[in-house]
Amino acid sequence: MVTAAAYAVTSAEGAFEKTTIERRELGPLDILVEIKFAGICHSDIHTARNEWGGTHYPVVPGHEIAGVVTAVGSEVTRHHVGDRVGVGCFVDSCGECDACRAGEEQYCANRVTGTYNARGRDGEWTQGGYSTHIVVTERFVVSIPDGLELDVAAPLLCAGITLYSPLAHWGAGPGKKVAVIGMGGLGHVGVKIAHAMGAEVTVLSQSLGKKEDGLKFGADHYYATSDPETFRSLRSRFDLIVNTVSVNLDIDAYLSMLAINGTLVELGLPEKPIEVRAFSLAANRRSLAGSMVGGVAQTQEMLDFCAEHGIGAAIEVIPASDIDTAYDRVVASDVRYRFVIDAATI
Repeated sequence: MVTAAAYAVTSAEGAFEKTTIERRELGPLDILVEIKFAGICHSDIHTARNEWGGTHYPVVPGHEIAGVVTAVGSEVTRHHVGDRVGVGCFVDSCGECDACRAGEEQYCANRVTGTYNARGRDGEWTQGGYSTHIVVTERFVVSIPDGLELDVAAPLLCAGITLYSPLAHWGAGPGKKVAVIGMGGLGHVGVKIAHAMGAEVTVLSQSLGKKEDGLKFGADHYYATSDPETFRSLRSRFDLIVNTVSVNLDIDAYLSMLAINGTLVELGLPEKPIEVRAFSLAANRRSLAGSMVGGVAQTQEMLDFCAEHGIGAAIEVIPASDIDTAYDRVVASDVRYRFVIDAATI
């Protein structure tokens, strides 16, 4: 076994504590990654605090992992010792279903294995990136291009691909009007990516407090959704709206902003079911859709795209001892825009 230092939580109400965990022995197709940085995703908070239910304690969260390869199995061909690599939201899938064969492992019909809080096919519970090392099968490890620093690349392994995948799938690009709901950890990356794709980008935020940042990241327009005039002035305007917030919104109001054949894509995961009037969809032949990250190949495509266009997350690097404080600040929307743990402090 490979021993790694880590930060784990043992109950929904508990604080993070330093501990030691065991990673599996390196198999023929495995890679040992020395973690350099791990982003904090709101999903980590939901899991650590058991807000979605089903958390298996103790749990080490973290699925935005950037690091360096320190050892490889005897049959590994894709990566070498010293390579800069990333690990995202999942570390295994069946590899045989239609989704897996199509490179859409995130939709594996036989259950994708999450990077943490998931029972692997070996029966063991996975532990994530708030640690010094991780062992992952090579086909679930992606290369981080030299044009991206590891700290700003880490959040791209979740936030970046969560936005890139729907923007690419629904054809964001020149001639398309794209709106991003929310200017947080997900939204700010979405603005950068949609702008780089060539779309006309609008931010829909509750207030104008982050307008200067939004325009700097590439938004062409910025509106406050707390102003009722926003919904009137933007009626039937957008080809694509991506919703990055995890609270229940008035979806009918946002659907009214879609042009003919427009699509609103849900990325955030609100606590309560989404309510929508059928007429809101029938009018303008609108669609309401959802999306979950992207497959391994598309994650690599996203990283290459971000390197080419100089896109990284806006981050605040913290020591591991500040995880609990960082969680509270994320919940209070007191971060611009993503916390990243320096693994050297674990």
